[in-house]
Amino acid sequence: MTPRCDRRREERGAATVLATGLAVVLLLLGCACTEAVGLVRSHRIAQSAADLAALAAAAARSCAPASTIAERNGARLTSCTFDGAGLAASVTVEVDADHWLGPPATLTGRARAGPSSLVPGGPVRPGGPGPISGLGSVG
Repeated sequence: MTPRCDRRREERGAATVLATGLAVVLLLLGCACTEAVGLVRSHRIAQSAADLAALAAAAARSCAPASTIAERNGARLTSCTFDGAGLAASVTVEVDADHWLGPPATLTGRARAGPSSLVPGGPVRPGGPGPISGLGSVG
C-alpha cells in the first residue's frame, strides 16, 4: 500500500498546473480575438469614411467636403481625384488601426462615386437607357 500512497503525493497539484496552462491559453486566445476585432473595426471605419467622402465629393464636385466628411468619420483624406468629365470622384482615406499588439498600422479605404453611367458596372448599358430587348414577356 505504500507505493500507491506515494504516487498520489507525486501527482498532487497536477490539476493546478493544468488549469493555469488552460487559463493562459484562453487569455492569449482572447487577446488575439480582441486584436482581430480591433483591426476589422478600423478597416470598416476606413471603408465607411471613404464611401461617404466619395459621395460628398461627387455631389459637390469638389474635394473640400470629402475632407470634412472623412475627418468627421475618424479618417484622413489622402487622395481625391475626379475623372475627365469631373463627375465621378475617387477618394482614398487612411485610419490608424485600433490595436495594441505589434507595430502601428494604418488601414486604407478606397471608394468611387458618381453617376451610374460613369462607374464601372453601373446599370446603364452601352446602348443607352431604356428597356433591355430580347427578354420576352412574362405572363
